[in-house]
Amino acid sequence: MSSSSFTKINDILSSLHTQAVEVDLANSKNKSFSLRKDNPVFSETLFSTNSDKLSHYVDEIRKKTDELASLIKAKKVQFSYARLALIEQQISAIKNAINANSSQNKASKQHIQMLKNKKYRQAAQSFIQPTQSLYQKLSETHEFERRLLDMLEQKQLEFSQATKNTKDKVSDELLVLHQRLGRCRQAISKLERQIEMSEKR
Repeated sequence: MSSSSFTKINDILSSLHTQAVEVDLANSKNKSFSLRKDNPVFSETLFSTNSDKLSHYVDEIRKKTDELASLIKAKKVQFSYARLALIEQQISAIKNAINANSSQNKASKQHIQMLKNKKYRQAAQSFIQPTQSLYQKLSETHEFERRLLDMLEQKQLEFSQATKNTKDKVSDELLVLHQRLGRCRQAISKLERQIEMSEKR
């Protein structure tokens, strides 16, 4: 891995850290964030960090990047590929979390408002609950999109290293993943339209 590649990763992490700090600061001032406060943003299978602040997860990736440099220097190729794949997954996850933060706070705000306005609970539930369900589905579909992108990256790496005999098989698997990603993004667009229509009612 060239020094320019490390520079690119570090530039991405610097940008992500700036965005993450801004999101963390905005969340700390947002009452609707209270529903998610003190809960980890990501699962333990993806990050060892346990925090409600995105910037802490970027710090973990920076440490992983330092470890990657040491692995490459020690010429531990297989470990280097595994660490690089994890770093890419983590960066993708944080990007998705930053993009989804506003929607999550909006859904939380609606939920808090519903609880406060007990007098109008029944009327509010008929609007808020379906919308929250749509936001939940949207979040889950975005997560599925992220996993598909991770699988595509890994499969593309596998394709670049495949022998002549296995390239056709890997190529077919890549095509299937691209088709699944296309359907997933269609589902995301549909959910976004449903949310927009629901909020206009």
